[in-house]
Amino acid sequence: MALRNIVYSDNPLIRKVSRPVSDFDENLWELLDDMHETMKKNDGVGIAAPQVGVLRRIVVIETDGFSLELINPEITASSGSQESIEGCLSVKDYNGLVIRPQKVSVKAYNRFGSPFSMTVEDFMATVFSHEIDHLNGVLFIDKARELYRKDQDIPRKSKGKKK
Repeated sequence: MALRNIVYSDNPLIRKVSRPVSDFDENLWELLDDMHETMKKNDGVGIAAPQVGVLRRIVVIETDGFSLELINPEITASSGSQESIEGCLSVKDYNGLVIRPQKVSVKAYNRFGSPFSMTVEDFMATVFSHEIDHLNGVLFIDKARELYRKDQDIPRKSKGKKK
């Protein structure tokens, strides 16, 4: 495993659309392991391959003992809405208030090429949506209703409010 550099929002690479993965091999596994390590080292809960400079449709998510790798993920259904404060490893100075689906269904492949699908809600729906957006060159700052500098207090009334 190796720690990879984070690609920041001022780098045009982060705005490009990622290509699907076709080879489920040792190179993919090494990238996935590197993404896990890089995400943990940077205190993230999710990371997408473009954030480490690789334009492939790959997402890694880890939070509260939950660890998942999504290869070629697609959101197949979504419902409800919620607003929450988001941050991003690729956006250094800002958090933002973003409205996302309250529930999303996703289909994807694991590291061995086996398909799976799952439905997640609440915080995990936000994480899945945020990371899959990266694969299309979209950052949370593009969708934010409000942006806050990380060094400024975030209004309490906005934090975690469901809609």
